[in-house]
Amino acid sequence: MFQRILRVVNWAIAIVFVLAAGLIYWFVWRPLPQRSGTVEVSVGAPVPVAFDARGVPQIRAASLDDALFVQGYVTAQDRLWQMDMLRRYTAGELSEVVGPAGLDSDRESRRLRLRRIAEDAYTTLPAADRAAMASYARGINAFIDSHLNALPVEFTLLGYQPRPWSVVDSLLVCIYMFRDLSTTWRDEMLKRAMLAAGDPAKVQYLFPVRAGWESPPGSNAWALAGRHTASGKPLLSNDMHLEYSLPGIWYMVRLTAPGLDVSGVSLPGVPGVIVGHNQRIAWGITNLQFDVQDLYMEQLDEQTGRYVYDGKPAQAHLEREIIRVKGASPVELGIWVTRHGPLLLTEGGARFTLQWTLAIHGIMQYPILDIDRAQNWQQFTAALERFPGPGSNFVYADVDGNIGYHVAGKLPKRTGYLGDVPVDGASGKYEWDGFIPFDQLPAVYDPPSGIIVSANQNTFPVDYPYPVNGNFAPPDRSVQIRHRLEAREGWKAADLLSVQGDVYSAFGRFLAGELVAAYDQRHAHNPALDPAIALLRAWNGQMDRRGAAPLIVALAYPQVRLAIAEAAAPGHGSAYDYKLAQAVVEKLLRTRPSGWFADYNEMLLRCLVDALEEGQRIEGRDIRRWQYGAYMRIGIVHPVTHQLPLLGKYFDIAPAPMSGWSTTVKQVTRTLAPSMRMDADPGNWDRSLLNVMTGQSGQILSSHYRDEWEDYYNVRSYPMDFGKAEARSTLTFQPAPGRPGIGP
Repeated sequence: MFQRILRVVNWAIAIVFVLAAGLIYWFVWRPLPQRSGTVEVSVGAPVPVAFDARGVPQIRAASLDDALFVQGYVTAQDRLWQMDMLRRYTAGELSEVVGPAGLDSDRESRRLRLRRIAEDAYTTLPAADRAAMASYARGINAFIDSHLNALPVEFTLLGYQPRPWSVVDSLLVCIYMFRDLSTTWRDEMLKRAMLAAGDPAKVQYLFPVRAGWESPPGSNAWALAGRHTASGKPLLSNDMHLEYSLPGIWYMVRLTAPGLDVSGVSLPGVPGVIVGHNQRIAWGITNLQFDVQDLYMEQLDEQTGRYVYDGKPAQAHLEREIIRVKGASPVELGIWVTRHGPLLLTEGGARFTLQWTLAIHGIMQYPILDIDRAQNWQQFTAALERFPGPGSNFVYADVDGNIGYHVAGKLPKRTGYLGDVPVDGASGKYEWDGFIPFDQLPAVYDPPSGIIVSANQNTFPVDYPYPVNGNFAPPDRSVQIRHRLEAREGWKAADLLSVQGDVYSAFGRFLAGELVAAYDQRHAHNPALDPAIALLRAWNGQMDRRGAAPLIVALAYPQVRLAIAEAAAPGHGSAYDYKLAQAVVEKLLRTRPSGWFADYNEMLLRCLVDALEEGQRIEGRDIRRWQYGAYMRIGIVHPVTHQLPLLGKYFDIAPAPMSGWSTTVKQVTRTLAPSMRMDADPGNWDRSLLNVMTGQSGQILSSHYRDEWEDYYNVRSYPMDFGKAEARSTLTFQPAPGRPGIGP
């Protein structure tokens, strides 16, 4: 009897195992990207695609249209679900597949009119840009059409199929990045609230546009002239800091076609290479952070849409949106749109509309392929002049030994106001006067120092002829980068990884010194504080995951920031997290103006006590055993498979202790980190290095799903093969009968 039961149990286990294996094969293994063999598609001539050891496609085509078609196809193989989520998030269509959980996001996207902006942009997009996006879209659709029964597992788990891709969808992906990197209206509302509640002079002190010790020019990239390098040719490095995601945001690719030979990272959903190099030039991009949004307080009747402009009555037009919700009734949304833009929010009886450069008719262009093909500084900057935004810092180097920097993007000209708080929309006095001319944007070419360094700080000169506002970063990173680069000569591309991985915080060390000095000057021996003071006193400023002092500083800083913000606007301090807040704190502690605190030392020690109490709740009572990495512990969760019972966590990046901080070159916070690292060598492109955060593929069983994470985590990288690329496998796209094109 027992043996019979055991036999039945064994058979049941075997059947369950076979069924599970069958399900995994059918829904997860079968949709994996094809990396070898042939595919018949609508190309004009055979297109071989060689995949390297990390799954990076090297596409060689006889025409640009074929190259972009195949780029769309191979990107969709690895990233289709991510691409679909990017367009749905931007268009406000998440609820259709995830249910009511997506409604808040969808409502905001609809109020911002992002799909309508994309559809309007399609009508004015230059013909060459539209044709490139259409070729790319046809490639995506060729993959979708041939894989409707073998889609990535996320579609199966959420129970839907993707609709065909269009040029408008590619524009939505562009708009996703524009939105992510240029949303500043919440800073305006925060400043408005703090001004209403506090001391206006103190609140203004909390919101500077520059720290006062910027080093020009820049963002988180740098270029070195040949006299500082081992090869005698320039070097260029770039690591863009963005939110954690799985898969990561960038897709590596090389494109070769007549007039085009470019390698680097692309944005899934749009054609071309965003950051990388061709045979002649290399370039990097990071966010300018110039303010391109303004809020207007309107005298608007929400029943009729009547409002006042320039002292005269005007009529807003009403746009109706229907949000489809999985498992629930559709949600209807009515949005009044004035001359300034849509009614975004109502607060305390005040109605606010949003003006945004993105929404201006005719602004959208896509010069990325012109950048990819540029052969020199003149062609490069000509392409940048077409760049609509988000406002960006471009750093440049070429094989002829030149380095350069140029701001690009459509930046509004304001007259008589900064745009730092909402303005009166009825008066007609606060209107944009076009855009700052491209030739007046910050730029430098072959500077005498032979070094260009930047890290999101304000790059505009103090005497700039136009008002400057934005959420710029403190200059700490740029100062440290320059310090590292000036400390030696003979740099090689591989050496620059040590700079990208630098975790020294000048601000952290300054704050530690202030806390120690406050303790010493009070002459109040406190056994409870002695261990922390001893650790801070001996600390070297490295935000290393294994140290206790970095954790003390990381916990003390928000306490000090809160105390300072509360002194300016009581009741609003917890909301204050301005990007230049560290610079504000440092300036205030260095100068210690009257009227803020009766005793700065007492304030600092109180903040230290509060920080230690928080740390003890997190790490235990023995401060000497604390580790910063246990606090700065980052895991990256797959948004769909994470929900699977038992197996879900396997497809996440397990929480890992991180070194770095918001003010270190290796900028790490709980929400963002370097999304990629490139170190380009125009002296020999095959010495260049490139890696992304997790891996090339979004397919959870792909060997390239997270094969780069360990090296990324340890700040190691891989050859960015160009002249001597080695193929692990080759997939050839063969001509087949043509298929109809894709419209908007």
